[in-house]
Amino acid sequence: MRSFPLPIALTARLSPVIVLAAAGWALSSGPMAEPEAAEKKPAGKTETQSASAPSQTQAPKTYNAAPAPCDSVTAKTVKSLVPGAKEDGKEIRSTDSELRRTCSWNALKGYEYRWLDVSFEVLESEEAAERSYQGRVEDRSGGGAVPGLGDAGYSVVNLSTEDKQQTREGVVVARASNALVVVTYNGSDFESKKAPGTDEINKGAIKAAKEAVAALEKNRN
Repeated sequence: MRSFPLPIALTARLSPVIVLAAAGWALSSGPMAEPEAAEKKPAGKTETQSASAPSQTQAPKTYNAAPAPCDSVTAKTVKSLVPGAKEDGKEIRSTDSELRRTCSWNALKGYEYRWLDVSFEVLESEEAAERSYQGRVEDRSGGGAVPGLGDAGYSVVNLSTEDKQQTREGVVVARASNALVVVTYNGSDFESKKAPGTDEINKGAIKAAKEAVAALEKNRN
């Protein structure tokens, strides 16, 4: 078999370096009562007020941690989407492995190259997750909604060409409560220089996303 050089974009993906900025989330709590004021109040009244005072802490989150990403997609799906890849995948190091985790599978079988990423991100609230979801959707225009995928799902497929080599990439973003699932799936044929069809890439990305969302939902509090 002849050796075909990978395009610059795909060569870079073979050695991914993901730098995830740690979010500066601040958990707020109600102000402490001043010692002098507390001492002047009768003990019984203070206890009653403390018991009835509204909570200033955040509402409980549905998800506190991201699931193991390399276990989020079945071996059967990995074999189907990324022929020749190791089924256990490779988890990419994160700055906060409890809140952000990503697993990658990639392989070149014959002249066919495939790459799959599955990422989880847990945010501090549903509102924060919704803002992040909407921002990601806006950054990837041209796609469409994916019904039944978490609380909201979106997919888009794009074609790129570099050094006469086509690559087609599908991205699926899903929100489930205060967490996001992002799946990236792409492919190329280094013999024909053509990319796989839009339908193949889109369906593959959605299939992996559905399994990833199901894995996340098993991790509910």
